[in-house]
Amino acid sequence: MRFFILLLAFSMPFLASAQKKKPDFNTQIDSILKTKPKNYKGINSYLRPFRRDTSKLKILAKRFEEKKYLDGKAYVENLLGIQYRNYSMYQKAIATHKFALETAKRAKSIEFEVFALNMLGVDYRKTDANRTALDYNQEALALADSVEKPGLGLLRSTAVSLNSMGNIYLLLKQYDLAIERFKKSQEIERSINNELGLAINYQNIGYAKDAQGKTKEALSYFQKSITINNKINNTYGKIICNSSIANIYVKQNKPEEAIKLLNANYNDVIKVGNREFLSYHFLNLGWAQSKLKHFTEAEKNLKKGLEIAKKYEFASSLSYAYSHLSELYQNKKDFKKAYEYYKLSDEFDNKVSNERNIQYVNDLIIKYDSERQNNQIKSLAKQNKIAQLQLTENRNIWIIIVVSFLLLIAILYFLYRQRLLEKQKRILTLEQDVLRTQMNPHFIFNALNSIKHYIINNEQKNAVHYLNKFSKLVRKILESSTLKEVSLEEELETMDLYMNIENIRFSNEIKYSINVDESLDLKNIKVPPLVLQPFLENALWHGLSSKKGDKKIELSVFKPSSSFIQIDIEDNGIGRKASAKIKSNKVINRKSIGIELTKERLNNFIKDFQNPFSLIFDDLFDDDKKPKGTKVALRIPIT
Repeated sequence: MRFFILLLAFSMPFLASAQKKKPDFNTQIDSILKTKPKNYKGINSYLRPFRRDTSKLKILAKRFEEKKYLDGKAYVENLLGIQYRNYSMYQKAIATHKFALETAKRAKSIEFEVFALNMLGVDYRKTDANRTALDYNQEALALADSVEKPGLGLLRSTAVSLNSMGNIYLLLKQYDLAIERFKKSQEIERSINNELGLAINYQNIGYAKDAQGKTKEALSYFQKSITINNKINNTYGKIICNSSIANIYVKQNKPEEAIKLLNANYNDVIKVGNREFLSYHFLNLGWAQSKLKHFTEAEKNLKKGLEIAKKYEFASSLSYAYSHLSELYQNKKDFKKAYEYYKLSDEFDNKVSNERNIQYVNDLIIKYDSERQNNQIKSLAKQNKIAQLQLTENRNIWIIIVVSFLLLIAILYFLYRQRLLEKQKRILTLEQDVLRTQMNPHFIFNALNSIKHYIINNEQKNAVHYLNKFSKLVRKILESSTLKEVSLEEELETMDLYMNIENIRFSNEIKYSINVDESLDLKNIKVPPLVLQPFLENALWHGLSSKKGDKKIELSVFKPSSSFIQIDIEDNGIGRKASAKIKSNKVINRKSIGIELTKERLNNFIKDFQNPFSLIFDDLFDDDKKPKGTKVALRIPIT
């Protein structure tokens, strides 16, 4: 069975509870505005009874904005988005959760920011925008991990992020990896005593087991989930579990039991009003009836499910419907219709995703995970070597103090200083290697995700084009990581590949050009490898990422004198002042070390030259004194 409801379960923490008499709405508003709790648990204690009432949630959002109670507003907007998603209003859910994200940022609430990011991941997954969903869930997980002592809300959000990553692996058919993520999520849910979270993960593990053909194990996990959902009276959870169990019954050749369970489930499906649930209800019922050779009823229900899927564009439901209609007409000996629906199912699956390309990128992701682990091991080994060098250095200090007596003290001190400088240079080199090793996996992961976007959208030519460029870039980075200098020609080629890959994330909006003085022999001009990358990265993410309209980066190389080569990097971005202002408004500011590290590398590089290097940042303005970009001028000695 297709994974048609994997992520809707994330909304269930806000849907399952025992029925209680609701307190007065206005009284609760007055009470919460007096205390203004900051976290999810505190706010939920006041507003839980109104969590499914969209009209009251809208009133609360307006009141909280008027009273500048932003934490409460972020909570309300997240719940409102969940309600829209439960009624298959996905675009409205996305817009509302983006409002919640902005409100959380204004409130400087990491907890509600993570909450909103996770909900956006769920929304986009429901519309099959898997790459975008992955980006949001990854951002949520990274933000939650940045908090040293997370509270209950952040722990719950971390569990949600892990569950979302499990669903990514389900999409890629890496079922063991999916189960691993679900179990990690389950550990967190168990530690915070969240029974609903346990039920969700039992359900998802059941999906993975079912996909592996382990129907008995899948059924046992579904039954564990339904037991918890019955205990906490969670209607949505019961619908999902019963549908999954009925699906297993059909596979076990027990269609009568499946029909009985689906019929008992029908009133709840109608009650919650989720159209995707209703589509799958009819499709599963028709499938079970087909197994009993009740072809008339089966055809009627399968076509009901198909019409709902078509009307609301439920991708997984459409493929599921075409497949079972093909099976139905084959059993009826109507091979013409069976073939027609088989073709529709096959064509639709090919349209949704190119299986071969997805598997290829999946293999790259697995390879990346392996390389990341190897890099971590190498990093630890180098750090250990640094520690050993530092211990050796300290031991030599004591040896020198003992041996350096009377007339030999000057000679021994001179020898010690020479050895000390050599070791410090070796330590600096190792530290640079460690930094490079730690940076490579992050860039590779983002590049793979960008390329995967083309593959998921079936843009095969673009996927192959950028995969070729990506492989060339990785090879050049790996080759240059062992060198202390490369030719300027090789450096410019590497930067061109880097800009091509980064430009994917800007939808190829950036116009990048290189102007080189024709009199220069780039092969004989040496520079440190990857020395230009931090400046291009700054131009991209600080200058152009927040700019609307035309985006340009121009790299120029010329020889201002016989002793120097000059490289100018000019962008038409928002300028350094505006970029600094945007950075100061962020909840978490990470200090960039790229430029400082580049300066240190240049200092080491020019030790054998007569002249120093120079680095100048110039803010550009138009005739009206408005910022029109930034220019970086790097002058490197060649003699």
